[in-house]
Amino acid sequence: MEGQIELFSFRSIARETINGYVFWSLFQGLGPMIWFYPLNELDISGYEAFAATWFSPILLGIPGMLSLVQNRWVLGLLRLLMVGSLASFQAPTTLTRLMILAGGAGVQMLVLASTLWSPDVKIRSSTFWGLFLGLLSLITSRIFFASFIPTWWSNTTNSAIIAIAVISTIDQIISGADIVSNKEKERPEQPYWLPTAFGFGSLIYLTHWCFGEVSLITRWVVTGYPDHGPLPYPWGIGVFLCLVFGFYMSACRHVAQSKIWWLIGALSLAGLYYLPTYQGYAAGLVLAVYTMSIWPEMADRFSRCPPGRSLVVAVATYLVEIFFFVWTVAYNFVPGGVYTREHTDYLIATVMLGIFLGLFIGKSFDQTFTALPVVEKKKISLSKVNIILGLILCCGLTGFATRYSQQKISHPAKVGPEPEFSAMIWTYHFGYDNKGWPSLERSAKLINETGADFVTLLESDASKPFLGNNDLGMWLGEKLGMYVDFGPATKTHTWGNLILSKYPIVKSTHHLLPSPHGELAPAITATVDYGGRHVDYVVTHMGNDRDVLDRELQAKFLAKELRESKNPVVFLGYVTSAPGSRDYRELLTSGNVKDIDETDKGRWCEYIMYRGLRKLGYARITHGGLSDTEVQMAKFQIPKNPDKYEDYTRLTTDPSHVDPSVHFNKRFGSFHRGHGYFSDHQFHMSTPKYFLP
Repeated sequence: MEGQIELFSFRSIARETINGYVFWSLFQGLGPMIWFYPLNELDISGYEAFAATWFSPILLGIPGMLSLVQNRWVLGLLRLLMVGSLASFQAPTTLTRLMILAGGAGVQMLVLASTLWSPDVKIRSSTFWGLFLGLLSLITSRIFFASFIPTWWSNTTNSAIIAIAVISTIDQIISGADIVSNKEKERPEQPYWLPTAFGFGSLIYLTHWCFGEVSLITRWVVTGYPDHGPLPYPWGIGVFLCLVFGFYMSACRHVAQSKIWWLIGALSLAGLYYLPTYQGYAAGLVLAVYTMSIWPEMADRFSRCPPGRSLVVAVATYLVEIFFFVWTVAYNFVPGGVYTREHTDYLIATVMLGIFLGLFIGKSFDQTFTALPVVEKKKISLSKVNIILGLILCCGLTGFATRYSQQKISHPAKVGPEPEFSAMIWTYHFGYDNKGWPSLERSAKLINETGADFVTLLESDASKPFLGNNDLGMWLGEKLGMYVDFGPATKTHTWGNLILSKYPIVKSTHHLLPSPHGELAPAITATVDYGGRHVDYVVTHMGNDRDVLDRELQAKFLAKELRESKNPVVFLGYVTSAPGSRDYRELLTSGNVKDIDETDKGRWCEYIMYRGLRKLGYARITHGGLSDTEVQMAKFQIPKNPDKYEDYTRLTTDPSHVDPSVHFNKRFGSFHRGHGYFSDHQFHMSTPKYFLP
């Protein structure tokens, strides 16, 4: 075997990289759209059935179907349909968007089957490398958008990507790149198809789960201030470099074929899950190298198997694993949840077992079939692949560099003997509006207009594959110039309870509240420095209202945290109880705090309580379609002596009676009595209210 052969040109591999980018955009975009429905209904909705479109390769069991979809013109049409389905983002309704997106997902699997199982080694190999480079390209593009996929960000970015993909696809059709010109006569030797398909599905899931975005593993290992562990910026750079290195290393087949290397991969995944902060992060870096390094070997074995049934089993494996992950968190709302509750350890074992079976069950092969084939007794050259890999590396590092200035936080200092501040609570709905579209830009505008110094966002951990792998804290922190306390960690099986603060967070602790029956409730206790004056916060999302014992234990735990706070303290909580209820009274009496407005009887979820502070104002603002829950805000003054002062108790709704510096933003209108059914953000529920001596 002498020398190397150039199997594909730079133009062709660049084109395939764009195809790969489209593939992964669709693949990672369908899950969050399906999840939108059970998220709103808190139950299995039936729309999960749209995931069945991924099983479209079952059609390849029909005689002649594979040959049909491998026809140049049929394949070209399928490629155009796949690209066209990206326009689902601009559909008029949620259901229409889901239907178009699901259709595109089904088409993409037929395109994958057609090309990855092509009898032409050139088509087969370029498909794999395009898929692999497309994955890295997608990850790189998310760096520029602070964790979000540009395809699903805005109509502008969506249209731009569609335009690029259409040009690439038309070029592919016209160039005849899909014409099978060198059909192999002999059928390749096959491994056992079932364990190989199980392994390929597990590898796809592992890649999506941990490395669909470079900040994910930092959110797995995060803890409270000041020793919070690696932050997404700059530590995401290490993840990105390890992914690129793993890609480069993947050309070494003997590494992927090593059982010792598999054991290192398994231990690194376990380390990421069980180890804290920087130790877990280091394990995640090793896992990044491992995951990328085995892709060519796994894809090579997979492409030797029968296409239809192998893809169906691989997709089924992926879906079972991703649904199992949903079940570990949403166990309180799904059948069989008692068996999956918080059992990510089961999932880790299943994924790594699947990868082991895929790589090592059945015979090994001296020559590769897809990724690194031998053509005319020569190995193919990866020079063009490495050029694009180098460009991706440069682009990724450039993306991090462009965000450097956004890491600086600067706000007017809190001065005077009795500084004032504002606090806000909002159930964020994972950054999706009530129709399933991203709400980040609009919600950032809302938060900025409130002028809140401290914000807690409940239901805010979207660093999960079925929620888009989006880092809401990182994006909002950079956009608004605020400190972020992301917590509790993604691996702790909660829905998230992050904090944004304009002023330094001195210390914080992440809590998992007592939850013997229901969903695992998160809480964070934090201390913020306002110009040398410290204020404690207790923020939480308590359990579901049907879990009576859970909420009783949680209320007692939170009351203890409030009672033991040594500084003035603010409680911002989702209590799922009416004013005057058992848990409400427990927080007030045992926690030794006061309600911001005990006359407000029209509350159920969100509450603001406090001690050692002087209340100045209270407002409730409609969600404007960005969430299912309103915004609540309060303004406070820190007295010179929090142990000896007089609170403001006289209520007024006339802003002219208070200092203009205390006013809430007039952009939200004026006092509104009763519930406001506004399409925009407006005051409602008989607020804003102000308090006087």
